[in-house]
Amino acid sequence: MYQHTVDFIVVGAGSAGAALANRLTENGRYQVLLLEAGGETHPLSRVPVSFAKFITRPGVNWLYASEPEAVTGGRAIPVPRGRMLGGSSAINGMVWVRGQRQDYDHWAQLGNRGWSYQDVLPIFRSMESYAGGDGEIRGREGPLKVSDIDESGRLYDSFFKAAGTLGLKPNRDYNGADQEGIAMTQASISKGRRMSTARCYLDPARLRSNLTIETDALAESLILEGTRCVGVRYCVRGLKREARAAREVIVSAGSIASPQLLELSGIGQGERLKGLGIEVRHDLAGVGENLRDHYAPRMKWRVGRHGVTFNERARGIGALWQGLLYIGARKGFLSLPASPLRGFFKTREGLDSPDAMFTVQPFLVTPDLKLAKETGMTIITHQLRPESKGSIHVTAADPGKPPAIRFNFLAERSDRDCVLACMRTVRRLVGAPPLAWLGAAEFQPGPEVKSDDELLDFVTRTAETTYHPVGTCKMGSDAAAVVDDRLRVRGIAGLRVADASIMPTLTSGNTNAPSIMIGEKAARMVLEAAT
Repeated sequence: MYQHTVDFIVVGAGSAGAALANRLTENGRYQVLLLEAGGETHPLSRVPVSFAKFITRPGVNWLYASEPEAVTGGRAIPVPRGRMLGGSSAINGMVWVRGQRQDYDHWAQLGNRGWSYQDVLPIFRSMESYAGGDGEIRGREGPLKVSDIDESGRLYDSFFKAAGTLGLKPNRDYNGADQEGIAMTQASISKGRRMSTARCYLDPARLRSNLTIETDALAESLILEGTRCVGVRYCVRGLKREARAAREVIVSAGSIASPQLLELSGIGQGERLKGLGIEVRHDLAGVGENLRDHYAPRMKWRVGRHGVTFNERARGIGALWQGLLYIGARKGFLSLPASPLRGFFKTREGLDSPDAMFTVQPFLVTPDLKLAKETGMTIITHQLRPESKGSIHVTAADPGKPPAIRFNFLAERSDRDCVLACMRTVRRLVGAPPLAWLGAAEFQPGPEVKSDDELLDFVTRTAETTYHPVGTCKMGSDAAAVVDDRLRVRGIAGLRVADASIMPTLTSGNTNAPSIMIGEKAARMVLEAAT
């Protein structure tokens, strides 16, 4: 069997893993092996609109799906995850949201030292290069370029005015001191190109002699000697390989594959693993638990006003124009993130910060995510910090078989109350006088759907996630924690987890920026321990 020995092994070259690999190899002292189950970055990934194609595309996407549950109307909910260098940062909607100060202060209040807002703010600043906002809060010289999208017009102006009638003010920087308000989206896009971690972190590090990147390398199990992790067994195109880490193994495979790899290695709930014929190496109850995601109804309106939405502007002859606009100026529909406009708001009095958000897509799509022939708009809305928790667990001792994903959405009454308030707020927004000129007519769920039970039934039958799974290797000091506040797996030496799976709770918004921050912070911790 092929064997390789290095100082550090990083499993997963996604948002956190790519950042880790870059930072661990910067000083030239340590040999690092980066394992990625997918391939090289797809050439179309650089074009922002690729997210619409990649979200259902085999080869670049794991195409996971949840188990059918009563809370999803017996449906299997799609759970796309990136399967190439850059991971989900190479297929996502490129929306850049750090989250709220309160998110990280809450993590610290749960006993996670070093994770307060003041602790993580310098890391966020070191990551990004952004021209706007307060220079004390926003980064100017980081590896990942963030931009304000180049999109304007009467439709957006009217949404800002409509939001004002609800008391929601414009916010020039929702990643600044205060998240609340309506704003054009900040995106991990620069000059019309996607800024994935493959582009911003791996490309600058590729030529370093101390970094080895292996693609199509599926990690099958961790190598444990007693209570110490010493390496990884993996498979490359049918060939079994083994790599040893003289210092540490860092699992950065994401909220689905990280708990999967731990369980396949015998780290997890003992009785569950025994039942699958997996030798129990370390009984750790929290592995695979605490799954959270943003469960989001898609509300839809037909628009009577012609020439406003991309259903007209980017189809037929409009598609040709949009293509030329992108080729010539890197602008237009092909250069945009998933949602150009967003708002963060409070659903009830007495809250210190927003608990909900909406995002506006000035188009309708078909079930296979192509632009629909009819003209209209979609508004996605969801609670920012849901309390309902699910799980992810392997169902066989087979690394090629996807784990069972059970979200358990809306199990908590507070989550149900919040999603109802979200939908009613969005209806008030679209019904406000500044948007009357659109001639918008709601058809999903439809104006006849009014009562709590009717609205919740619509959510149950149609809602999807916004692709932000977190929490399945939770950080903490309680019995359900998988890693400590240094991201070390409890009870196993030489092993850390560093990705969105360590989040104790969901951050308030999209999770790509926080995931990269976790990778950056993990690199600092690993290097501190190595000196």
